[in-house]
Amino acid sequence: MTTNPTFDRIKKDIGENDVVLYMKGTKQVPQCGFSGTVVQVLERAGVKDYKDVNVLADPDIREGIKQFADWPTIPQLYVKGEFIGGCDIVREMFESGELQALLKEKGVSTSEAA
Repeated sequence: MTTNPTFDRIKKDIGENDVVLYMKGTKQVPQCGFSGTVVQVLERAGVKDYKDVNVLADPDIREGIKQFADWPTIPQLYVKGEFIGGCDIVREMFESGELQALLKEKGVSTSEAA
C-alpha cells in the first residue's frame, strides 16, 4: 500500500480539528472572494475556533485537497472530518439554517452569532 503524505496531512488536520477550512489566504486575510465568504459565514454561524489552511502557501495541499475530496475548487469546509462543500454550498446551508443544525448535531461549539 502506498502512502500519500499530503493525504496523511489532510487526514490529520480534519481528524484533530472540529472545523477545518482549506482556503486561499488565511481567515484574517482571505485572498479570494469565495474564501472570504466562507470565513464570513463561519463567523455569522458563531464558529470562532477553526483551523484555516492556506493552500496558496503549499502547492501539495492545494492540489492534494482537490483529489482528497474529489472536489475541484477551493475553499473546502470540513466539519468533524466530513467534507461539507465549497462556498456556494456552505452559504446556502447557512441561509437555510442547515449549517447551524449540522454544527449543533456534530457538537461543534459556537458562540451566539451577531
